[in-house]
Amino acid sequence: MPIVYEELRILAQHRLAAEKSGQTLQATALVHEAYLRLVGAGQDVKEWDGRGHFFAAAAEAMRRILVENARRKKRLKRGGHFERVDLDTDSLDVSNVSEDLIVLDSALAKLAATDRKAADLVQLRFFAGLTFAQAAETLGISTRTAERMWAYARAYLRVEMRGCDDVESS
Repeated sequence: MPIVYEELRILAQHRLAAEKSGQTLQATALVHEAYLRLVGAGQDVKEWDGRGHFFAAAAEAMRRILVENARRKKRLKRGGHFERVDLDTDSLDVSNVSEDLIVLDSALAKLAATDRKAADLVQLRFFAGLTFAQAAETLGISTRTAERMWAYARAYLRVEMRGCDDVESS
Protein backbone atom coordinates (compact mmCIF):
# COMPACT_ATOMS: atom_id res chain seq x y z
CA MET A 1 0.00 0.00 0.00
CA PRO A 2 2.77 2.58 0.72
CA ILE A 3 4.13 2.13 -2.82
CA VAL A 4 0.70 2.58 -4.41
CA TYR A 5 -0.02 5.57 -2.16
CA GLU A 6 3.23 7.26 -3.19
CA GLU A 7 2.51 6.65 -6.90
CA LEU A 8 -1.00 8.07 -6.51
CA ARG A 9 0.37 11.12 -4.69
CA ILE A 10 2.89 11.75 -7.48
CA LEU A 11 0.14 11.42 -10.10
CA ALA A 12 -2.05 13.82 -8.15
CA GLN A 13 0.80 16.34 -7.81
CA HIS A 14 1.40 16.22 -11.58
CA ARG A 15 -2.30 16.65 -12.29
CA LEU A 16 -2.71 19.57 -9.90
CA ALA A 17 0.49 21.22 -11.17
CA ALA A 18 -1.17 21.36 -14.60
CA GLU A 19 -4.17 23.18 -13.13
CA LYS A 20 -4.36 26.94 -13.43
CA SER A 21 -4.06 29.09 -10.34
CA GLY A 22 -7.09 29.25 -8.11
CA GLN A 23 -7.13 25.51 -7.41
CA THR A 24 -7.46 25.01 -3.65
CA LEU A 25 -7.39 21.22 -3.62
CA GLN A 26 -4.05 19.75 -2.53
CA ALA A 27 -2.51 16.55 -3.91
CA THR A 28 -2.73 14.74 -0.57
CA ALA A 29 -6.42 15.57 -0.21
CA LEU A 30 -7.06 14.46 -3.80
CA VAL A 31 -5.31 11.12 -3.19
CA HIS A 32 -7.15 10.54 0.09
CA GLU A 33 -10.52 11.28 -1.46
CA ALA A 34 -9.75 9.10 -4.50
CA TYR A 35 -8.58 6.28 -2.23
CA LEU A 36 -11.77 6.45 -0.17
CA ARG A 37 -13.81 6.23 -3.34
CA LEU A 38 -11.75 3.33 -4.65
CA VAL A 39 -11.87 1.15 -1.55
CA GLY A 40 -15.29 2.38 -0.43
CA ALA A 41 -15.73 3.38 3.18
CA GLY A 42 -17.33 0.37 4.85
CA GLN A 43 -18.36 -1.30 1.58
CA ASP A 44 -17.32 -4.63 0.09
CA VAL A 45 -13.66 -4.81 -0.89
CA LYS A 46 -13.24 -4.33 -4.64
CA GLU A 47 -10.94 -6.61 -6.56
CA TRP A 48 -8.67 -5.22 -9.24
CA ASP A 49 -7.61 -7.09 -12.37
CA GLY A 50 -4.13 -5.66 -12.01
CA ARG A 51 -2.12 -2.50 -11.67
CA GLY A 52 -3.54 -1.00 -14.85
CA HIS A 53 -7.13 -1.53 -13.75
CA PHE A 54 -6.42 0.08 -10.38
CA PHE A 55 -4.75 3.16 -11.90
CA ALA A 56 -7.52 3.53 -14.49
CA ALA A 57 -10.05 3.54 -11.65
CA ALA A 58 -7.87 6.01 -9.72
CA ALA A 59 -7.72 8.35 -12.74
CA GLU A 60 -11.50 8.18 -13.05
CA ALA A 61 -11.92 8.93 -9.33
CA MET A 62 -9.52 11.90 -9.52
CA ARG A 63 -11.35 13.25 -12.55
CA ARG A 64 -14.70 13.07 -10.80
CA ILE A 65 -13.32 14.75 -7.67
CA LEU A 66 -11.84 17.64 -9.69
CA VAL A 67 -15.09 18.08 -11.65
CA GLU A 68 -17.18 18.03 -8.45
CA ASN A 69 -14.81 20.56 -6.91
CA ALA A 70 -15.15 22.82 -9.96
CA ARG A 71 -18.95 22.55 -9.86
CA ARG A 72 -19.01 23.25 -6.13
CA LYS A 73 -16.96 26.42 -6.59
CA LYS A 74 -19.36 27.59 -9.28
CA ARG A 75 -22.46 27.41 -7.06
CA LEU A 76 -24.01 30.63 -5.82
CA LYS A 77 -23.75 29.35 -2.26
CA ARG A 78 -19.96 29.25 -2.68
CA GLY A 79 -19.73 32.65 -4.35
CA GLY A 80 -20.06 31.33 -7.91
CA HIS A 81 -21.57 34.63 -9.07
CA PHE A 82 -18.44 36.54 -8.06
CA GLU A 83 -15.57 36.82 -10.46
CA ARG A 84 -12.20 35.82 -9.02
CA VAL A 85 -9.46 38.40 -9.57
CA ASP A 86 -5.78 37.80 -8.93
CA LEU A 87 -3.77 40.49 -7.21
CA ASP A 88 -0.90 39.92 -9.63
CA THR A 89 -1.90 41.72 -12.83
CA ASP A 90 0.67 39.82 -14.89
CA SER A 91 -1.00 36.47 -14.24
CA LEU A 92 -3.64 34.92 -16.46
CA ASP A 93 -7.37 35.31 -15.88
CA VAL A 94 -8.62 32.20 -14.10
CA SER A 95 -12.33 33.03 -13.93
CA ASN A 96 -13.27 30.29 -16.44
CA VAL A 97 -11.22 27.41 -14.98
CA SER A 98 -14.20 25.72 -13.34
CA GLU A 99 -16.39 26.23 -16.39
CA ASP A 100 -13.72 24.77 -18.69
CA LEU A 101 -13.40 21.69 -16.52
CA ILE A 102 -17.16 21.15 -16.55
CA VAL A 103 -17.27 21.54 -20.34
CA LEU A 104 -14.35 19.09 -20.62
CA ASP A 105 -16.20 16.58 -18.43
CA SER A 106 -19.28 16.83 -20.63
CA ALA A 107 -17.22 16.39 -23.82
CA LEU A 108 -15.35 13.47 -22.24
CA ALA A 109 -18.66 11.78 -21.40
CA LYS A 110 -19.71 12.11 -25.07
CA LEU A 111 -16.39 10.66 -26.19
CA ALA A 112 -16.82 7.74 -23.78
CA ALA A 113 -20.20 6.98 -25.32
CA THR A 114 -18.61 6.58 -28.75
CA ASP A 115 -15.08 5.39 -27.92
CA ARG A 116 -14.54 4.23 -24.34
CA LYS A 117 -10.86 3.38 -24.81
CA ALA A 118 -10.08 6.87 -26.15
CA ALA A 119 -11.88 8.41 -23.17
CA ASP A 120 -9.92 6.16 -20.81
CA LEU A 121 -6.69 7.28 -22.49
CA VAL A 122 -7.60 10.94 -21.96
CA GLN A 123 -8.32 10.28 -18.29
CA LEU A 124 -5.04 8.46 -17.81
CA ARG A 125 -3.01 11.13 -19.61
CA PHE A 126 -4.81 14.27 -18.47
CA PHE A 127 -6.09 13.44 -15.00
CA ALA A 128 -3.57 10.84 -13.84
CA GLY A 129 -0.56 12.35 -15.65
CA LEU A 130 0.62 9.08 -17.19
CA THR A 131 2.99 9.05 -20.16
CA PHE A 132 1.99 7.47 -23.48
CA ALA A 133 3.93 4.33 -22.58
CA GLN A 134 2.33 4.04 -19.13
CA ALA A 135 -1.18 4.71 -20.44
CA ALA A 136 -0.70 2.28 -23.34
CA GLU A 137 0.45 -0.43 -20.94
CA THR A 138 -2.51 0.23 -18.69
CA LEU A 139 -4.95 -0.03 -21.61
CA GLY A 140 -3.18 -2.99 -23.19
CA ILE A 141 -2.37 -1.22 -26.46
CA SER A 142 0.83 -0.19 -28.21
CA THR A 143 2.39 3.22 -27.60
CA ARG A 144 1.86 4.17 -31.25
CA THR A 145 -1.84 3.25 -31.02
CA ALA A 146 -2.09 5.36 -27.88
CA GLU A 147 -0.51 8.31 -29.72
CA ARG A 148 -2.98 7.98 -32.63
CA MET A 149 -5.88 7.59 -30.21
CA TRP A 150 -4.67 10.67 -28.29
CA ALA A 151 -4.65 12.75 -31.49
CA TYR A 152 -8.19 11.60 -32.30
CA ALA A 153 -9.44 12.23 -28.75
CA ARG A 154 -7.91 15.72 -28.60
CA ALA A 155 -9.54 16.65 -31.92
CA TYR A 156 -12.87 15.21 -30.80
CA LEU A 157 -12.76 17.07 -27.48
CA ARG A 158 -11.70 20.31 -29.15
CA VAL A 159 -14.74 20.14 -31.46
CA GLU A 160 -17.09 19.26 -28.59
CA MET A 161 -15.74 21.99 -26.32
CA ARG A 162 -15.84 24.72 -28.95
CA GLY A 163 -19.19 23.74 -30.38
CA CYS A 164 -20.20 23.08 -33.96
CA ASP A 165 -20.43 26.79 -34.96
CA ASP A 166 -16.76 27.48 -34.29
CA VAL A 167 -15.63 24.42 -36.26
CA GLU A 168 -17.68 25.32 -39.35
CA SER A 169 -16.28 28.85 -39.43
CA SER A 170 -12.67 27.62 -39.17
